[in-house]
Amino acid sequence: MSNNRTREGLSYLDPASPEPWASFLEQIDCVTPHLGSLSRWTETLKRPKRMIIVDVPIIRDDGTIVHYEGYRVQHTLSRGPGKGGVRFHPSVTLNEVMALAGWMTIKNAALNLPFGGAKGGIRLDPRQHSEGELQRITRRYTSELGGFIGPARDIPAPDVGTNEQTMAWMMDTYSMNNGSTATGVVTGKPVALGGSLGRHEATARGVFIAAQQAGRRRGVPVERARVAVQGFGNVGGTAARLFEGSGARIVALQDHSATLVDEAGINVMAASQHVARTGQLSGFLPHAEAPTENFWLVPTEFLVPAALEGQLLPERAKRLKTKIVVEGANGPTTPAADDVLNERGILVVPDVLANAGGVTVSYFEWVQDFSSFFWTEDEINARLESIMVGAFDSIWSVADERKVSLRTAAFIIACQRVLSAREQRGLYP
Repeated sequence: MSNNRTREGLSYLDPASPEPWASFLEQIDCVTPHLGSLSRWTETLKRPKRMIIVDVPIIRDDGTIVHYEGYRVQHTLSRGPGKGGVRFHPSVTLNEVMALAGWMTIKNAALNLPFGGAKGGIRLDPRQHSEGELQRITRRYTSELGGFIGPARDIPAPDVGTNEQTMAWMMDTYSMNNGSTATGVVTGKPVALGGSLGRHEATARGVFIAAQQAGRRRGVPVERARVAVQGFGNVGGTAARLFEGSGARIVALQDHSATLVDEAGINVMAASQHVARTGQLSGFLPHAEAPTENFWLVPTEFLVPAALEGQLLPERAKRLKTKIVVEGANGPTTPAADDVLNERGILVVPDVLANAGGVTVSYFEWVQDFSSFFWTEDEINARLESIMVGAFDSIWSVADERKVSLRTAAFIIACQRVLSAREQRGLYP
């Protein structure tokens, strides 16, 4: 992705640091030739509808006053209210949030959910804050967003560094400021506050369903498969457990603290218990700890990058020893690495499909909150599988028909839906 193209997308972005928004722009450019007459609207996708930067000041427990920078980007709202998570992480930037919001646009449209794309974040390390400080940060951030969020405007959800408690604070703050309880303003809430059963595991379950579907079409069954998972949080850890429960062997795990490689298989439950006690994988299997780059060299049938974006780079793609990459994280594979994997015949199930389980069950939660009628966990999981399998079938058919990657096929379907809505609504005023 050239810096020039980045400057064309948005003039004020730092040309020396174009990623990950540059990756999103390149993906839009890649799909544009497939959009026919709708291609005249693609500039809509290169310019977020609304970008909000807020100051988030709090008094810390020691009495000092600190300021954090918070963001909320609403990429498109043509098909419905914005939908996307809120991330607390020290690397959060406006560039990153813009890209994540763009990918949410594509994800929601590819799954045919009635949402636009949005994302939010605050640049901080939640591990360095007490629960009381995190509550004050969350409530101030929510108040600063004011009238820009709401059940029919923009619906946040958990992401990296946030959880159902964060969403409870956001819901309460919004409700108090508006004078009535509004459970539908966020998803991923505790069940006692209108959250949905099955939401906690939904993203990972979607990853697993996508892996099953890809494996069936490539003749690579999940049962007895070797699997490597990067990231051992809610998505990576739960996905590893689902794979293991279906007879797969987890041969590599990686988090911020360690890379574990064991051809005989890693006990996921024991690893989860260790992480619950210590907060990291390091120290769990000292004999299995390996250099960081070894993670990408382990022979596997399935590789699941479920950490942060930009992890699967071209040099790693050239050395990868897997058959199918299932993207649990958002944007883990750069466009250049995508090209390498495609040339090598390694199937990539893109993030906008593979990790869409979370937003799909968030949609279910939103619907349940509006109706005040809640479904069982079995109903949730059945509906999730139905939508995921239907979306996978549609994307696979387009990829096969047009001889393109699954990512390009997903973007074709999503962009057609978004830009058709934009064209039919017209421009006002």
